[in-house]
Amino acid sequence: MSNKQVILRRGKDESLRRFHPWVFSGAINQMDNDIEEGDTVSVFSHDMQQLGVGHYQDGSIAVRILSFENDEIDANFWRKRLSAALDVRIKLGLVDNEHNNTYRLVHGEGDFLPGLIIDIYGNTAVMQAHSIGMYRSRKMICEALLDVMAGRVVNIYDKSEGTLQYKMRVGEENDFLVGKSDDNVAMENGLLFKIDWLHGQKTGFFVDQRDNRMLVERYAKGRRVLNLFCYTGAFSVYAMRGGAESVHSVDSSAKAISLAESNVAMNFPNDSRHQAFCEDAFKYLEQSTANYDFMILDPPAFAKHRGAIHNALKGYIRLNAKAIEKIEKGGIIFTFSCSQAITKEHFRQAVFTAAAQAKRRVRILYQLHQPADHPISIYHPEGEYLKGLVIAVE
Repeated sequence: MSNKQVILRRGKDESLRRFHPWVFSGAINQMDNDIEEGDTVSVFSHDMQQLGVGHYQDGSIAVRILSFENDEIDANFWRKRLSAALDVRIKLGLVDNEHNNTYRLVHGEGDFLPGLIIDIYGNTAVMQAHSIGMYRSRKMICEALLDVMAGRVVNIYDKSEGTLQYKMRVGEENDFLVGKSDDNVAMENGLLFKIDWLHGQKTGFFVDQRDNRMLVERYAKGRRVLNLFCYTGAFSVYAMRGGAESVHSVDSSAKAISLAESNVAMNFPNDSRHQAFCEDAFKYLEQSTANYDFMILDPPAFAKHRGAIHNALKGYIRLNAKAIEKIEKGGIIFTFSCSQAITKEHFRQAVFTAAAQAKRRVRILYQLHQPADHPISIYHPEGEYLKGLVIAVE
């Protein structure tokens, strides 16, 4: 059965010929009248050369390309792509690891499956569709996932309710597609964490900070740590294993604070080094009289689209300036941006401005990014969303 057709304007095929996986709505000259959201479509240049096959959706990104060949998007296609993704994670040493059963199996465009995220927590996979095409393909994806994972996954939870633009049209609800599990404790680098895949942010845990948490552990010994926007408290747990003198976790969400306290207690029961505060991070940083020589600033995305960049940069400058101003001499700050719209250059400039405002000597020790199980397609630089700096303040 042939796919419905999308034909581009003259000169609008260059990005696809460079294997960028997005077709923007303004690039389309004409398309079949009966195309519906989620349909698999074939994309052609103005002179009818086929450029790829992908999922159609109303909006700025009109087609997400699944293949630049004339592939049929069938069960075999999903098995091949998921097998390739699993092979990468096996080579990274993340699969069948007795100290770690938490990793990202599919990272959208980085695994050539735009619109699909799959995170693994023990024997449960949590799937998020960011396009209606992926959502409508979820049953076929589930079957392929069970086949490829060969017993490693027995439960699959769909958490797409908050990630689709037009949820009223498809009526999705978060639920188990395969199996069911109340065992929501997973292991990362030998530490245990409760994963709130039912109500938590992203798929229930920030898998993308795994390597950066290990770096926090290396530098935490003997330090007084402040973890702002703590969410699950994962940075706090690593700091405690690293031998921190004290760790304070701060988040404006009471649910996050409860989760952080549970995770600390699970790994370090009855450990008086940890305290948690349900408070706005900016307000806490402004008003606290405690002396910290180690801070972690991992706020939610300040800019979710390009129109918010200006205000987001002001937020990053304000947050970092106050942290640099207040930290003890010789202190270390891990500071992050997870806003895709904010480039590395944007973020570094914001931290530079913050340091200048605080009038302190600051050195960059590390430049941080997302881990290898969150790969970036070289043809899709927008996939590099996580930026971080480790700075030393005199």
